[in-house]
Amino acid sequence: MNLFSTFDPSTGLMSLNWISMIMPTMIIPIKYWNNMNKMLVIKEKINKFMFNEIKSSLKVKGSSIIMISLMTYIMLTNMNGLLPYMFTSSSHMSLSLAMAFPMWMSSMMFGWTKNPKTMLIHLIPMGTPSVLMPFMVMIESISNLIRPGSLAVRLSANMIAGHLIMALMGSNNNMMLMMIMLMMLMMFELAVSMIQAYVFTTLMNLYSSEV
Repeated sequence: MNLFSTFDPSTGLMSLNWISMIMPTMIIPIKYWNNMNKMLVIKEKINKFMFNEIKSSLKVKGSSIIMISLMTYIMLTNMNGLLPYMFTSSSHMSLSLAMAFPMWMSSMMFGWTKNPKTMLIHLIPMGTPSVLMPFMVMIESISNLIRPGSLAVRLSANMIAGHLIMALMGSNNNMMLMMIMLMMLMMFELAVSMIQAYVFTTLMNLYSSEV
């Protein structure tokens, strides 16, 4: 056992591993989604807030449903990783990149096939001198290509950082101080789980709005 063993998908005989990706939908009964309760009221308010944030920039009809569903899934997966003995699947690039790359690729394919002139305009910012135009095209192309990677790294790194701090604090001999600090850190990680889902969806929404 080492510090990074909690991020190993093959650690332990009874570890849920990648099954934790679908655990939020398995452990919540169907009646929970049918009967209105306080949690569903909060969820509906979050969805309404996100819908108002997204609908003003997205040009493709129905994309807001995809973005809201993506945010909800990332949020549930992040919070699911805070439970004891649960594998944090969102801390792995294999999951975060699998969510970022298809969304980015689909928006790029749609943009270059439907609006190629608009996509070319985005490669050269307004007011760029003629001498710098070839360099700006190269810089904008590279920055566009690394977008899915930056999204995946941002999500994975933020989820790994909090778990590493909690693992390091777990070796402290002062139990009272450790419990207080872990409780504060747990509340902070809960906020990070929700914020990272919002940041991931917002950035993907901004990238998709350029097509």
